[in-house]
Amino acid sequence: MAANLRSIRYSLVIPVFNEEAVLPILLRRLDLVLSRLDGPAEAIFVDDGSSDSSSIVLRALATRDPRFRYIGLSRNFGHQVAITAGMDAAQGEAIIVMDADLQDPPEVIEQLIAKWQEGNDVVHARRLSRDGDSRFKRATAHLFYRILGRMSSVGIPADVGDFRLIDRKVLDALRQMPEQDRFVRGMIAWLGFRQTEVAFHRLERAAGETKYPLFKMVRLAMNAALGFSDLPLRLAVWCGLTVSGLALLYGGWVILMWLSNDPHLVTGWSSTILVVSLLCGFNMVMTGIVGLYVGRIHAEVKRRPLYVVQTQIGFDRNEAMTTPAIHAVNE
Repeated sequence: MAANLRSIRYSLVIPVFNEEAVLPILLRRLDLVLSRLDGPAEAIFVDDGSSDSSSIVLRALATRDPRFRYIGLSRNFGHQVAITAGMDAAQGEAIIVMDADLQDPPEVIEQLIAKWQEGNDVVHARRLSRDGDSRFKRATAHLFYRILGRMSSVGIPADVGDFRLIDRKVLDALRQMPEQDRFVRGMIAWLGFRQTEVAFHRLERAAGETKYPLFKMVRLAMNAALGFSDLPLRLAVWCGLTVSGLALLYGGWVILMWLSNDPHLVTGWSSTILVVSLLCGFNMVMTGIVGLYVGRIHAEVKRRPLYVVQTQIGFDRNEAMTTPAIHAVNE
């Protein structure tokens, strides 16, 4: 190889899922950015089970250009796991994670690096605007970050996605966190270190369509809430106490009506129906919340690998990825 993996200064990690329409533009802009950096750099594309021609383009690129690497996962494992796969393979002193859709402008990388060179260990890219997103998505994203900030005991930056730079020592610490239901931005915030941010305007997608529809956003929000807060469990306890207290008050009111021979009182019916309905409804909610936590425990104790690598191109075979989370299949 033309570049020594151990001398790489910057590693770009770019998860890809069916992005054939945007890749030509992305690669041109990346080529310009990489040529301006002050040290050797690598760009690691993680193909998260694409069904279009993205893999063909990226495999050919990694074969002919020593700056580019290709990791092909055996199926679609999800955005957060694809990020993890790329970071596990990164060899740079600084690791930059960005999306392939160009909503994370490659030119901002130089601003992130400038902040890192000032001595910061984590540099977040904070969104000043969200061009191309619907009002509903902007509103729900705003609400999500505010609620998560209040729920979590960790200070997770608002309006920050996965576009960021982290130092090698932060990555080494992050790789010691093997949880299955990953919320990478929360995990990095939990680690601490010296953190700062760079503001940018998030652009509309250059081509293609979003890979984060509503159901995936809801799933990510659930992972964030359950992974970094026990508030749902505490809410269930307080709801239980509240419902029980209201049931007792209602029971006292029914007793008073019975003692006063109130003609509107239907003996046994109203108290039974209301109390049973309230308690059954609360029991279902509480069981569901506990079930979510038990499900996460079940996923963790199985200790399955986070992902399976089917193909890797552009890496030194003598220094192949050795993390326990990776099962490489040689072609």
